[in-house]
Amino acid sequence: MLEIDRLAVTSGSKVIATDVSFTVAPGEVTALLGPNGAGKSELVLTIAGMQAPVSGTVRADGVDLTAKSPSFVRGCGVAAVPEGHVVLTELSVEDNLRAAGSLRPDQLESCVEDVFEIFPELAERKSQLAGSLSGGQQQMVAIGHALVARPKYLIIDEMSLGLAPLIVKRLINVVVELKKKGVGIVLIEQFAELALGVAENALVLRNGDVRFSGAAQTLLDDPKLLNAAYFGQQEK
Repeated sequence: MLEIDRLAVTSGSKVIATDVSFTVAPGEVTALLGPNGAGKSELVLTIAGMQAPVSGTVRADGVDLTAKSPSFVRGCGVAAVPEGHVVLTELSVEDNLRAAGSLRPDQLESCVEDVFEIFPELAERKSQLAGSLSGGQQQMVAIGHALVARPKYLIIDEMSLGLAPLIVKRLINVVVELKKKGVGIVLIEQFAELALGVAENALVLRNGDVRFSGAAQTLLDDPKLLNAAYFGQQEK
């Protein structure tokens, strides 16, 4: 179980989210929703070890990850895909994956092949510079960066941002397949219904506070509840 307990995080010097708690079980998706500035991306960075929390704890399968280094966090089975299709633009697709797989040198070849099996589109372009790929293909590489660590828990920040609907559908199918393989996933999405449609659980942040925590289906069944949690007002 990935456990986030009463986490408070900052953006710059400002505390942007407080008292955030949720759990992610293997083989389940938690949708993390909320308007811009709610603290979602800062939570990703904090869980992944890229910034320290103000308070609270992060644990994975009983191991304390709070304020640990990104390499320690990845080594404990938690990998993050930051917002923005981040790739090493001057390296080939294959070298991007090899660079990201340094924590598993003894399994690197099979880890890279696993990514190519998930994304055959990348296998066809493995010698191509990552910076010359389309936005959707770069997002596949970015997800591949996390997958070469063979994570137990995967956190994906704004997966569909700026991508065509066909690519988004392709990536959502990958999320579903990873879930079937037992990976626990935190999915941060601008399209709430898209994330809720593949999630078991949901969390809505607004103004730094948790405004909803519960079953994803509850929000799908009650758009007024989602609107109230997201925007602070009821639909008319």
